[in-house]
Amino acid sequence: MSDAHVTGTSVSGGYAPASGRPYPDGAEPVELAEEPIRLSHHDPDDGPRRSLFGSKRARWALAAALVVGLAGAGALGVAGWRVAQQRDTDLTTPDRVAGLSRDDSERARSTADYLRNGFAAQIDLESSFGTVYGDPADDRRPVLIFGGSALLWQPERDLDTLFGLMADETGEVAGISEVPAGRLGGTMKCGTTGGEGGDFAVCGWADHGSVVMAMFPGRPVSEAGGLLRTIREEIQTRP
Repeated sequence: MSDAHVTGTSVSGGYAPASGRPYPDGAEPVELAEEPIRLSHHDPDDGPRRSLFGSKRARWALAAALVVGLAGAGALGVAGWRVAQQRDTDLTTPDRVAGLSRDDSERARSTADYLRNGFAAQIDLESSFGTVYGDPADDRRPVLIFGGSALLWQPERDLDTLFGLMADETGEVAGISEVPAGRLGGTMKCGTTGGEGGDFAVCGWADHGSVVMAMFPGRPVSEAGGLLRTIREEIQTRP
């Protein structure tokens, strides 16, 4: 058997030392390169590779866009939850509410029906009502309340529209401003208009499931807003 030997990085002789198999006739020894084998054509001397997202400024811009997108999605989610929570609303007219008594006289019912019909003609309602409540302590201070239930996508806009319609009936409603809506949410506003007995308050509320207006002869806005909140919490219910 001929001698086998290893010289540098080549293997020569009759047998390859690693496998013990003879080389094919006439085969040359394989030279193993000392340089590492490249797996890509990138030249390390060409400078650093570009990031997938480009420069640091581009990465910050992308991050900011993602944050804004997430915030927008969150806002839409909150709005959708609010619509779902408020859309199914029931409104009732009990005999007594907030210390007031329902006036079922023919004159009161005629006035309430007039207000309800005028209101319902301006907005598409699922149900509507109109009622007059009398104040046992002073019959000159009744509360005329009317409205209904409906799915409202923009409650504040619809409430502002109804204040404009009220102006056609009672004269200009001045000083309209937002007042606390209370635990039921939505928006509530009050203003002042004039009548035969002097100025009186006009208030209303709207949410995604209802819109209601009320007239308060003999009462200022400072009193009417709180009274309407109390009335609302007694006549409005949700599942």
